[in-house]
Amino acid sequence: MNNNKYYKRTIMKESINSKILGETRTMRVYLPPGYDERMTYSVVYCQDGEQFFNFGRIATTAAHLILDEGIEPFIIVGVDVNMDRRTDDYAPEGARHIAYKQFFTEEMMGHIEAQYPVRATPDERILAGDSLGGTVSLHLALDHPDRFHNVLSLSGAFLSGTEQALSAASDLSWLHMYQLIGSDETAVRTDRGVFDFLSANRSVRDQLEKRSAELLYVEKPGEHLWGFWQNELAHALRWFLGSNV
Repeated sequence: MNNNKYYKRTIMKESINSKILGETRTMRVYLPPGYDERMTYSVVYCQDGEQFFNFGRIATTAAHLILDEGIEPFIIVGVDVNMDRRTDDYAPEGARHIAYKQFFTEEMMGHIEAQYPVRATPDERILAGDSLGGTVSLHLALDHPDRFHNVLSLSGAFLSGTEQALSAASDLSWLHMYQLIGSDETAVRTDRGVFDFLSANRSVRDQLEKRSAELLYVEKPGEHLWGFWQNELAHALRWFLGSNV
């Protein structure tokens, strides 16, 4: 079988000199097969952009979905992160968490929407993230329900800050969330300690269901690794962008 068509892709590199963060941030922008700037496209915004492209192989997955399954073409924006500041940016209690969310919604999205024909409605934007990237994606949606309705969480690192944010929300019927967690994620080592992410995700699931969010909760054998998450990306993207298989 000739797989070359899946690897012929256009990925643009963008950078922003962020006044809010006081640094330059880079993005990778995947343009789908048949890209036409006269058209408009749904958009997937990924935290940990480099990891989503290199370890998650999201561009190859997107090509399969578009070319083989007839999913409507979509754009992917991977926002790179400085790993030394990742917890500061992504964790609710992080020193730059508020500033990062402001950078994301004002500077980064403003730049992308000025350069590419991405759709600007909350139903056609998807926020995606793994671990703490899933955390900040959910918090962006909770802060801006007028901008984001869709969250794709791969083993979200949901701790007390997320529990508090969900407790403050009375109705989440507008939220559509794909929530993946591995049944082996009961003692995940992080730079902040060891956490039971399985129990944390089950608790978040219960809170989301109680508040009427539209939720696809997937729990299966897996560890807190890209080897697990990569295999589930197609299923998650289908749920948002195509047939809910």
